[in-house]
Amino acid sequence: MNKAFVFCLLIVGLINFAPIAGTLGVKKLEKAYDVSIDNPDLSILMRHRALLFGLLGGFILVSLLVPAYQVPAMIMAAISMIGFAVICHTEVEYNTAIGKVLIADYVGILFLALASLFKVLGADE
Repeated sequence: MNKAFVFCLLIVGLINFAPIAGTLGVKKLEKAYDVSIDNPDLSILMRHRALLFGLLGGFILVSLLVPAYQVPAMIMAAISMIGFAVICHTEVEYNTAIGKVLIADYVGILFLALASLFKVLGADE
């Protein structure tokens, strides 16, 4: 497998896996997103969101070992990161922490685009 392709997909996987730390508790989520999570319902939803990102990031990372998973992992990553960017841009404003998450997703989208290009050109083999 091409080292550049692996590096790009590794970055995408790590960006998507990082939020799993939020499953450890509300304080990590509040710090990461600079929001107040003041009720158990929101805590459950945000921690579950963190878990789902861990699953997605883990799947992307596993796809480095199982090439048959690469295209589905890349499609799911694209939907997630581009979807987040679109949602952010439909809001009038958001806080600085959310802006940092958006920048991380832009970086992920860039690396995903590069990985996709390597895949199409066959440079992943």
